[in-house]
Amino acid sequence: MNGGKIIADVLKSNGTEFLYTLCGGHISPIFVEAKKAGIRVIDVRDEATTVFAADATARLTGKPGVAAVTAGPGVTNTLTAIRNALMAQSPLILLGGATATVLRGRGALQDIDQQSLMRPNVKWTTVVTKVSDLASTIQRAFYEAQNGIPGPVFVECPIDLLYPEMMVRDWYGLNKDPKDYPLMKKVEHYYLKYHLDKAFGKKDNWYRHLGRKVL
Repeated sequence: MNGGKIIADVLKSNGTEFLYTLCGGHISPIFVEAKKAGIRVIDVRDEATTVFAADATARLTGKPGVAAVTAGPGVTNTLTAIRNALMAQSPLILLGGATATVLRGRGALQDIDQQSLMRPNVKWTTVVTKVSDLASTIQRAFYEAQNGIPGPVFVECPIDLLYPEMMVRDWYGLNKDPKDYPLMKKVEHYYLKYHLDKAFGKKDNWYRHLGRKVL
């Protein structure tokens, strides 16, 4: 189980047939799992096209279109298209990659304040901080995109919530015994362990949100 599968399963349960994307490492588990779930993944040449295509899908089918782009410039490149969808009142969901939760604001690759950038240009925006919140957040995104006046919504999905837990713990060196570490290295180790325990806690409860309506 990984965060990409959780997202793909919620998309599938809401009738998503197409996922528009431009490949990026921050979000690759999403489209890998979407393909496994039977969702047609369409890779385009620039990020603006992902949103324009999702917008067109929404207008033609009456269901929210879905696009996924990588962090930083991947998100910024969607601005023209996402603003167009807002003005056209088109329901769509934009999934944006982001740096790992523990590295936010520390100068990591493509780490920018995406929420402040997107907030004026979408109907609703949020960032996920725990794997256990992925399903409920995507489910709410469908609700927000369609409730009242339709419009685009943005969900920021940090990279460490999308990959398998054991892989992420390996990234942070948590697969080693810290008993021989110097004091500051031990402090770092246990801080990272505490952070990831919170990020991955209660992740097995995600399935209860499938098909559930947000009130």
